[in-house]
Amino acid sequence: MIMKSESRTPAETRAFFAERAGTWEEKYPDDEPAFATAVAALALAPGSLVVDAGCGTARAFPLLRAAVGPEGRVLGVDLTPEMIQSARDRGRGALGGLVIGDAGRLPLPDGVAAGVLAAGLISHVPDSGELLWELARVTMPGGRLAVFHPVGRAVLAARHGRELSPSDVRAEENLRPLLHRAGWALLDFHDADDRYLAVAERVTG
Repeated sequence: MIMKSESRTPAETRAFFAERAGTWEEKYPDDEPAFATAVAALALAPGSLVVDAGCGTARAFPLLRAAVGPEGRVLGVDLTPEMIQSARDRGRGALGGLVIGDAGRLPLPDGVAAGVLAAGLISHVPDSGELLWELARVTMPGGRLAVFHPVGRAVLAARHGRELSPSDVRAEENLRPLLHRAGWALLDFHDADDRYLAVAERVTG
């Protein structure tokens, strides 16, 4: 079953974010503490590889780079060229690699990432289960996934003038089994006004 929170097609999603790429961060200037919490939850070791899936303007890059250190690798992938360009314009390319591409088809071999940050991503993909499978594919056993948004579901729904939906993939009762089927174990779940953060660990077997 495909569960989603947005009705946009990938093309519509690209168009939506393309129009907003240049001023996206300025529209939400107070999100830094929530991003810091999400990156800390990944428990990244120095020298490791971390993937920012659906990186947008790569706002998390400074935090991710600090977590993995100078010997680590940071890779950001986003479907919207304008978002990647905005990230480059902001100097984020000096902190890691920036790739225009589909987070559901990452340009990485199996089991290489120590962590994956998926900020504001899961509700914008056609099949959330397939996305979670792909993120699991590139993550090593014991690696972590942070499914994140700087505000909780209720705040986000109100911002868009709609009610929370029982089919929302981000609801714990929907997300937990999807994670399990894709090879993740949910470690922690937080959905309040200050942030949405589901932390999962890559398991084997």
